[in-house]
Amino acid sequence: MEEKRFRKNDDGFVCAVCGRDVTPLKFTSRNHCPFCLSSVHLDVNPGDRAAGCGGIMDAVKTEPDPKKGFVIYHKCRKCGAVRKNRAAVGDCDQPDDTDLLIALTAGEI
Repeated sequence: MEEKRFRKNDDGFVCAVCGRDVTPLKFTSRNHCPFCLSSVHLDVNPGDRAAGCGGIMDAVKTEPDPKKGFVIYHKCRKCGAVRKNRAAVGDCDQPDDTDLLIALTAGEI
């Protein structure tokens, strides 16, 4: 039997960049800070925590997607890996910063 590539891993965390408390997303795995959009390079496949790198991943650009909303591209400061992640704009408790998503899409950051 084939192993799933996505594993739900939705723990809250403290952002390694801005230091704010990030709550679980509840309906999928949150992998980045909704306030500064930064992440930590932990996964090979979403939620597996198998990367072993641990580097800070900066949001380097976003693209609008008609089905997924915004797609955020993160680049690891340590190893240079680039990963795509869906923005969490529909979260009622801690939605991703829409102004920051738009600024990244427009290339203003």
